[in-house]
Amino acid sequence: MLKVDGLNKLFGRNKAVDDLTLEVDRPQFVGIIGRSGAGKSTFLRMVNRLTDASSGTLTFEGRDILALSGGEKRAWQSDCAMIFQQFNLVPRMDVVSNVLHGTLNERSTLATMFNIYPQADIYRAIDILERLGIAENAAKRAEALSGGQQQRVAIARALMQDPKMILADEPIASLDPMNAQIVMDALRRIHEEDGRMIIANLHTLDTARRYCDRIIGMRDGRKVFDGTAEQLTLGVARDIYGADASFTEEATSTDMATLKKEYA
Repeated sequence: MLKVDGLNKLFGRNKAVDDLTLEVDRPQFVGIIGRSGAGKSTFLRMVNRLTDASSGTLTFEGRDILALSGGEKRAWQSDCAMIFQQFNLVPRMDVVSNVLHGTLNERSTLATMFNIYPQADIYRAIDILERLGIAENAAKRAEALSGGQQQRVAIARALMQDPKMILADEPIASLDPMNAQIVMDALRRIHEEDGRMIIANLHTLDTARRYCDRIIGMRDGRKVFDGTAEQLTLGVARDIYGADASFTEEATSTDMATLKKEYA
């Protein structure tokens, strides 16, 4: 399905992504871990075409994603929905309208200007909010919701696109542990029930090991690990984060205690 071969991204002389090659041949839940600056977010932005690649190839179901432009590029961004750490909602707009923004690429300029939506889309948006457990907030302004609720609104907006793939860039980094679990549980259910590919940048080992079928480790723009949760040993973690890593930022002490206990 998704094939990445020799993908590079240069910012001046700095290689943010360095010769990245990987293949996801079926709808998996893929977690990407690594230090800040490892190239995780840059990679997702290249997949979604928010950032252009410097070189390499990236195909999905045989389609050359890096060659798309204009309407074809916008269509791809509908097929490849993006969820961000800071939600990217319109704070003063009601929740259901924020969700309906997931259909913007399909609507005319006039309909967008006057905020006109088909009734069927409104009903579908409410159904998606119900699925995520926040339909009672449909008429509230987005800014009135908690962080965890806002992230679920962002997930609902992504689902309105009916995407083939969902990219989640640190979706729980700004959430408390309870809301982080709710959001990750929702993403996992979407993967299992809908059969959608999900690729998520994650900031703790524990989250990656709990939710992901496959884990990619990145360091200095390069892929240094590609395997299952069971293969993510303490030694591998130190290869990803560096031998001198204390794991106070990138992974919790619970993560390390679990790894030490299992792989000692």
